[in-house]
Amino acid sequence: MPASTINPHAIAAMVARLDDPSYDRWAAQIRRTGGCRQPINMRGTVLHIDPATGRRLHTYTTHTEPGGVLRLPCKTRRASRCPACAKTYRADTYQLIRAGLTGGKGVPASVSEHPCLFVTLTAPSFGPVHTRREQGGKVSLCHPRRDASPCPHGRVISCTARHTADDPQLGEPLCPDCYDYTGSVLFNASASLLWARFADALRRRLATAGGLSLRELPGHLVLSFAKVAEYQRRGVVHLHAVIRLDGPNGPTSPPPAWATTDLLPTAVQGAAPAVSVRISTTQDEPVRILRWGRQLNIRPITAGGLSEQSVAAYIAKYATQAAECVGTLDRPIRPLENLDALGLRDHPCRLIAECFRLGALPRLAELRLTHWAHMLGYRGHFSTRSRRYSLTLGRLRTIRIDYARQREITTGRLPILPEDEPVTVARWAYAGHGLTPGEQLLAAALVGDPGLGLDGAR
Repeated sequence: MPASTINPHAIAAMVARLDDPSYDRWAAQIRRTGGCRQPINMRGTVLHIDPATGRRLHTYTTHTEPGGVLRLPCKTRRASRCPACAKTYRADTYQLIRAGLTGGKGVPASVSEHPCLFVTLTAPSFGPVHTRREQGGKVSLCHPRRDASPCPHGRVISCTARHTADDPQLGEPLCPDCYDYTGSVLFNASASLLWARFADALRRRLATAGGLSLRELPGHLVLSFAKVAEYQRRGVVHLHAVIRLDGPNGPTSPPPAWATTDLLPTAVQGAAPAVSVRISTTQDEPVRILRWGRQLNIRPITAGGLSEQSVAAYIAKYATQAAECVGTLDRPIRPLENLDALGLRDHPCRLIAECFRLGALPRLAELRLTHWAHMLGYRGHFSTRSRRYSLTLGRLRTIRIDYARQREITTGRLPILPEDEPVTVARWAYAGHGLTPGEQLLAAALVGDPGLGLDGAR
């Protein structure tokens, strides 16, 4: 990092922290957070009391910690806010998805024999945008000119460029005035409902194939899934989902004989185009009918084809991302803010402005588009799973906490308590979050993250 770019006050604070007698303990806390960029500061005490005698077995207090606080990782999933915590979230998601494909973590290995697909549900077109297409290893023209007549706004809908993968023009409409910004925002807001209706339609088709009613289906077959949302550069979401067929007890029981590997793709192909969401913006405007796009990607997950590892890694990758690839912000944007002052490109600015416009309409109040303007209307969870797909993120974190606790005991950091489980009395209070500019520079050196030292140090 060039010395000329570092704030002198940050350097003075860094030297003061290095000279502090409690520096070693502070550095240990930073390493334990994994290099979290915005650690949570907590004050409090933890008492371990013998339930039989009432004797205090062990006491922990933050009074002895540097600054009188304990620093904990923020645990955000967003890589744009904290790469360290997002890395942990990504690894947990990978383990969760893979366990539902190959077994492990309490899921039987026999689950790998259940019919399973990797399905991508796309968004429809809301107008031509700059794209990058690769065919046979060559990048084709973006939008070659086929019609000499201009659009109603006087623009010829054509682009003969071969865009690079990092071209900021990707996703931008060829004619912003022709682009259906209303439809784009409403589709994002309806994506979760479209998924729920797709899952219901899929269950109905599976029940029909088995000669069952929808009410009888759970006694014979369970539809398990895990999905993640991915933003396209044009500002709409796609959904990638692992869809698996289980018996009535979930992954521990095989599906019935009629639920074959060939049945599931057929049911998905029939369910996706059959669902829709109807939205009316105002009384004077016609009802909009929102559906999935025409592109429906269905791939079986097999040892010789799409591997379990690649699917788990793909879903885990997008579980830590959001709409930043479109050019928007990773924080809420209020209606009173000056969008021109945020330094955003025209396309995301128009999408955000459309969220504000639609959010003010009484008929769309329940969509809360104003609150989710920075997400361009999408208000669902990015990574979700059905109840019986595999274990939960909470269970994975509990396993990690138990492992860390045992390590603390073996290294002498915590005492070996009696066999009778002691009563734990904990009192905690929030004491802020984040690091000072000087601490950021030191933390960057400790965990090897150059970007950590730049935030607030300029």
